[in-house]
Amino acid sequence: MTIKAGDRLPDVVLTAMGESAPEPVGTKDYFAGRKIVLFSVPGAYTPTCHNQHLPGFVAKADEIKAKGVDAVAVTAVNDIFALDAWLKASGAKGKIDGLADGSAFFAKALGLELDLTEFGLGVRGKRYAALVDDGVVKWIDVEDDSSLATVSSADATLAKL
Repeated sequence: MTIKAGDRLPDVVLTAMGESAPEPVGTKDYFAGRKIVLFSVPGAYTPTCHNQHLPGFVAKADEIKAKGVDAVAVTAVNDIFALDAWLKASGAKGKIDGLADGSAFFAKALGLELDLTEFGLGVRGKRYAALVDDGVVKWIDVEDDSSLATVSSADATLAKL
């Protein structure tokens, strides 16, 4: 079953980069009592993710937060070291929280896994953007074609806030 508006996020452990080492982050705790824009990319450094999707959220993070959003977070089926390096290299560190889903447990729990094994990329997560309020999905827009960043872009997100 694919997650939809009105559903509570599943309680899954993701990984974030702490001050000096990776740290487990339960979705139940991370999203509790906060309004968060969550977007998903199939993978750090992949063309659309790196050149279009993430840069829009980096540029618009302050505008998004000014609409009453407590945080902007990105999730990807990558290890936390790759995700953190990507955020640093892209100027997103400190603006966007990185939530690594290294084994695609979160993507699968949401029903939003993307099987790219025929391309040598394994199982990834579909590209989407969502507003999550206290762990409940208020809206979610999933790209029909994960090579595009249209309905899940920062501009589309801002228009819905």
